[in-house]
Amino acid sequence: MTLSGRVALVTGASQGIGRTCALKLAQSGAALALAARGQDKLQALVGEIAAAGGKAALFPLDVSDEEQIKSTFKAVLAQFGKIDILVNNAGITRDQLVMRMKRADWDAVLNTNLTSAYLCIQQVIGSMLKQRWGRIINITSIFGQMGQAGQANYAASKAGLIGLTMAMAREVASRNITCNAVAPGFIETGMTALLSEEFKQTAVKMIPLGRVGTTEDVANAVSFLASDEASYITGHVLNVNGGMLMG
Repeated sequence: MTLSGRVALVTGASQGIGRTCALKLAQSGAALALAARGQDKLQALVGEIAAAGGKAALFPLDVSDEEQIKSTFKAVLAQFGKIDILVNNAGITRDQLVMRMKRADWDAVLNTNLTSAYLCIQQVIGSMLKQRWGRIINITSIFGQMGQAGQANYAASKAGLIGLTMAMAREVASRNITCNAVAPGFIETGMTALLSEEFKQTAVKMIPLGRVGTTEDVANAVSFLASDEASYITGHVLNVNGGMLMG
């Protein structure tokens, strides 16, 4: 699979799944627009991609700010001339039982995880339609499919991403633009590293493959969906969960 000549924009690219996705897309030949709040981490990632012979530029972005999204995407288009691949990865958690959840925590998670994806898609869809080629990939979650106690806001936002994915797939399919989602299960990241060892062991027992996933597992799925090899796949949710959820 080659992405030579393609330009990819990844939100939340400074760490975790987003960082590994950016590296994988760069390895496949794409030029990368790296967007996130953590500028120091983005700068290090730009250096890592450049050292491997790739091309990348950083764009500071808080996806909860609509005006920042608009100005950032204009800057990316001005620098690269196009955006072929959009990976909506940026996300946060504000866990709490519904009966104690503050409205501000609900709004923050929905705005960052779901509304930002809609806004980012709006910014790229015009250029994708003109060139009659595009790949939109939304990073959802197994908890958007099966729910999770204490994560009503997060689960709702990730379930919403699945609906957004399918609606967009129908809207733009006639222009050779695909829109898919990747739903990771239990993945080893900085976020999951904070969980107790007991919780991790319990989680592994629920995974038929018997191991926690890696960010590379997710990035491989994203890279495939971004490629020409996946040109006949759209409106699909690709589960990367070790068999934790089937059906």
